[in-house]
Amino acid sequence: MSESPRAKRPTISDVAARAGVSKGAVSRALNGGQGISEPTIARIRAAALELNWTPSATARAVSGAASHAIGLVLRRPAELLEDDPFFPAFIAGVEGVLSRAGYAAVLRFVSDTTTERDAYTQLFGERRVDGFLLTDLRQRDQRFDWLQAMGAPAIVAGTPPKGCPFPSVGTGSAPAVRELVQHLLDDGHTRIAHVSGPSTLRHARRRTQIWSDTIRAAGLEPGPLVDGEFSADGSVRATEELLALPEPPTAIFYANDIMAIAGMSVLAEHGYRVPDDIAVAGFDDVSLASYVVPSLTTVHCDYRTMGRRATQMLLAVIRGDEVPHVAPGIGAQLRVRRSSTRTPKGSSSN
Repeated sequence: MSESPRAKRPTISDVAARAGVSKGAVSRALNGGQGISEPTIARIRAAALELNWTPSATARAVSGAASHAIGLVLRRPAELLEDDPFFPAFIAGVEGVLSRAGYAAVLRFVSDTTTERDAYTQLFGERRVDGFLLTDLRQRDQRFDWLQAMGAPAIVAGTPPKGCPFPSVGTGSAPAVRELVQHLLDDGHTRIAHVSGPSTLRHARRRTQIWSDTIRAAGLEPGPLVDGEFSADGSVRATEELLALPEPPTAIFYANDIMAIAGMSVLAEHGYRVPDDIAVAGFDDVSLASYVVPSLTTVHCDYRTMGRRATQMLLAVIRGDEVPHVAPGIGAQLRVRRSSTRTPKGSSSN
């Protein structure tokens, strides 16, 4: 008995025949609908659905058709997003714009430089995405060269180095960080430590630089400085290291709130009172910041707005519209709470 032939995959010609239109009309209907009436588009989509037909990535690449998707490639373990204060809010802003525009987001996690470059090449080369959002900027960021060589549209979410070929939108948080460190100085602290993020990331180095410059401007030497890796575990190790010094700091500025909250638990375990023995401040203003005891002094950033603006800019670039090369920052505000304000004598700590 002969084998039954494999079921033939439906083609664009089959969809055109079912809908009673040309192949060109099918292509235009599924890529913007220019010059096609709404009833005809509905008939073509119904035919495609009945035949279970979708255009292949290869066909899109050959035709140059828009994918109606944008890419976000993250070189970090996916599990780190669970406690990350930036990405959930940022992605919410991104999705809010994409859903209204009929676009989708393609999220790809990579582990090293090779897989990262391959991801960008595949996503754009096969027309799976029309452009990219770039986050987690590094000191020497090869992505700028890769995407420029491919001709891929991109928007930088963050503060890039001079000469960046792509438009950007940042937080504009520098003045608020400076104000936070000055707040600690004004409260009489002279040994203000900083638990930083990885020095390979531009935003981590920028916060460290502002901390250092503000303290030097007050005529003091900055320090000590310890890398907390932007994680709770890293903060625990960093805080233990600070407390083991012959002269522990009287204030600690953590580069994000997750590290600050983890650090406060270490201080409590060692018998230190916050803020009377050691003042604590963070960055991000996560939802728990105002509920921990004592409530956490921090810098508030509206990452949802950042995601929304970056996505609006990217879709404009994809359309061929002009956008500012450096958009105004979203702004940030210092939120002074109990963790950095010493209890007046005769009062009890909250």
